[in-house]
Amino acid sequence: MKTASSHTPRLTRAQRQIHLLLEQADETLTAQTIHQRLKARAQPIGLATVYRSLRSLQVKGLTQARALPNGEWAYGLTSDDSHYLTCLNCGTSVPVEDCPVQSLEEKLGQSSHFQIFYHTLEFFGLCAPCTGQLETESP
Repeated sequence: MKTASSHTPRLTRAQRQIHLLLEQADETLTAQTIHQRLKARAQPIGLATVYRSLRSLQVKGLTQARALPNGEWAYGLTSDDSHYLTCLNCGTSVPVEDCPVQSLEEKLGQSSHFQIFYHTLEFFGLCAPCTGQLETESP
């Protein structure tokens, strides 16, 4: 896992709870979903605290965020290198298995002396069902 330093960063109780939830999740989660899941686990944390904790985890290099077509952000661990094909019509995101820019990230980190925690790569377009639906609706 990439972290801001060689030692494990100190985390608040809320940050630990959110990090653990993201470790256990099999998908990226929105702040609202994280808030709801923690509440369901009897670990209530205010929504503002969830957002602050997610931001702190990002700055520590432990979580990453990606914008969803609906304007929300989805959060996951930086150790989960994932890339997506995202439909602009229905919002479906399909993971892309291979990372074509990993070597570029390493080169940029070395040449710029910049500590890179993660990168995102997302392609936008229409999924097959939405393409078919739009084709049948066109005059």
